[in-house]
Amino acid sequence: MEQPIITAAGGLVQNNEGAFLLIYRRGFWDLPKGKLDPGESIPTCALREVQEETGLQTLNVGPFICMTTHTYFDTWLQKDVVKETHWYSMNASALVPEKLIPQTEEDIEKLEWVPMDRLPQYLLQTYPTIRTVFDAFIGGTLKF
Repeated sequence: MEQPIITAAGGLVQNNEGAFLLIYRRGFWDLPKGKLDPGESIPTCALREVQEETGLQTLNVGPFICMTTHTYFDTWLQKDVVKETHWYSMNASALVPEKLIPQTEEDIEKLEWVPMDRLPQYLLQTYPTIRTVFDAFIGGTLKF
């Protein structure tokens, strides 16, 4: 029996200083992302999900980075599903930094701006797909 495919989108967000926004959820550092709503475009979904999960409102959506795929057990569908996540670069462009508000209903415990030089230590405690997004964006120059 073929597994259902769930389409999702998310963002790799940088601030004006070049730091990356990471979310901490269920014991792992992650990136904001979520499922596509009916009738929604994928870039619109990426923007909405980042806004909902982080509280940021002033975001510019940049180019598509890559698509990642992973399998997980969906508790609502009660079966394994394949999640295809489309990733976009984003810039938090507010002149005055906005307050970060973790979406606790999605089990997000904290949000952190992580400068490039501290990124490898965070990515030791993340998912392989998140490392793939950073590799695609940065060009494979990070060492884990």
